[in-house]
Amino acid sequence: MSSEMEPLLLAWSYFRRRKFQLCADLCTQMLEKSPYDQAAWILKARALTEMIYIDEIDVDQEGIAEMMLDENAIAQVPRPGTSLKLPGTNQTGGPSQAVRPITQAGRPITGFLRPSTQSGRPGTMEQAIRTPRTAYTARPITSSSGRFVRLGTALFEYIFHHENDVKTALDLAALSTEHSQYKDWWWKVQIGKCYYRLGMYREAEKQFKSALKQQEMVDTFLYLAKVYVSLDQPVTALNLFKQGLDKFPGEVTLLCGIARIYGEMNNMSSAAEYYKEVLKQDNTHVEAIACIGSNHFYSDQPEIALRFYRRLLQMGIYNGQLFNNLGLCCFYAQQYDMTLTSFERALSLAENEEEAADVWYNLGHVAVGIGDTNLAHQCFRLALVNNNHHAEAYNNLAVLEMRKGHVEQARALLETASSLAPHMYEPHFNFATISDKIGDLQRSYVAVQKSEAAFPDHVDTQHLIKQLRQHFAML
Repeated sequence: MSSEMEPLLLAWSYFRRRKFQLCADLCTQMLEKSPYDQAAWILKARALTEMIYIDEIDVDQEGIAEMMLDENAIAQVPRPGTSLKLPGTNQTGGPSQAVRPITQAGRPITGFLRPSTQSGRPGTMEQAIRTPRTAYTARPITSSSGRFVRLGTALFEYIFHHENDVKTALDLAALSTEHSQYKDWWWKVQIGKCYYRLGMYREAEKQFKSALKQQEMVDTFLYLAKVYVSLDQPVTALNLFKQGLDKFPGEVTLLCGIARIYGEMNNMSSAAEYYKEVLKQDNTHVEAIACIGSNHFYSDQPEIALRFYRRLLQMGIYNGQLFNNLGLCCFYAQQYDMTLTSFERALSLAENEEEAADVWYNLGHVAVGIGDTNLAHQCFRLALVNNNHHAEAYNNLAVLEMRKGHVEQARALLETASSLAPHMYEPHFNFATISDKIGDLQRSYVAVQKSEAAFPDHVDTQHLIKQLRQHFAML
């Protein structure tokens, strides 16, 4: 029956069913017969774009060059609470660093791997808990994905996404804006996207602001907020999101944007409040459920966290990270019958060695909790077999070695841990403690100062510094 269908109708049917390669191939056959068929050109450009399309609003991969050669800093020493580049400060009364672990960038673990943190394989519900939202997930079609009515717009998206030729896309967008006598907001947004991709943030800001004056759209607010985050102006981004909420009350993407920025600024209590607002509007929002669950876990409420992770399981998310979290919640909520079952499932579902390493590391914690140090030692070793850069496993192995009286092995492990994760205070503090016990006071003092820099409010660190200073005063 399909052979009798009108080719363009069949191609459109393939497109609607997300069979983009078949759609593009059929459009190519049509264009060989009639090269000037605009409908076929538009559909082919859209199909090729959709094959590799990702939501520009969310995904922002920051490379080493951008991090090291950033010339957009407003102040070298920003005031507390006004910069995303200053990790570790917690002035909001939330869970402290002693309870809540931090990432290698020095920010608290949120419970959801966001864009520009770690990449994931998009396209499946199982990946939603750790993958940036893309065109394949449940994000509603927005103005940017709903406007492919003319060949020019489809061509721009093809050049920008498929060919990744930002300069040519910018030229096309500039000509189109000129042709529309600077009255078309959509083309201004596209120019802003090109400027952003080229790292010209101030020019991008002007274009997005101009587009907002002509037509207020949710996407434009999100793009402009991305610019302010790249310029390290989180407070400006927060104010912009709140302006957007005045125009679009209850808009989930704006609420989520505010929650993310609060999370980046270590203001976990405010982040949790906004994630709760997100759930009032959309009670299947994966990121909000995962982050609130994580916040409850680190606030010493594992039973409540368990309810949120079970909710994700009921929604159909079935992956290693989720079972890993369920296993931890069950252990700390004293539901021991489910703990090992969850971790076994997490190991069987782990998609890479880093995930498996995290599961073994948590199993090591369970072993420490039940007093089986030999099992704990094996688990931490297995974590390092799977991921040789697992700083926490090195730290905990060092503690176990120290208990056995193996001082040199412990110090070597701690040196490795502190080099892998300089923002973690535990390796520095443990190294200082061991050095103090064996009388190496100078190295102890250097290490304890690093511990204080990583976590200024750590009571044991302050106590050790005081002891060492008293000892130096007596010499």
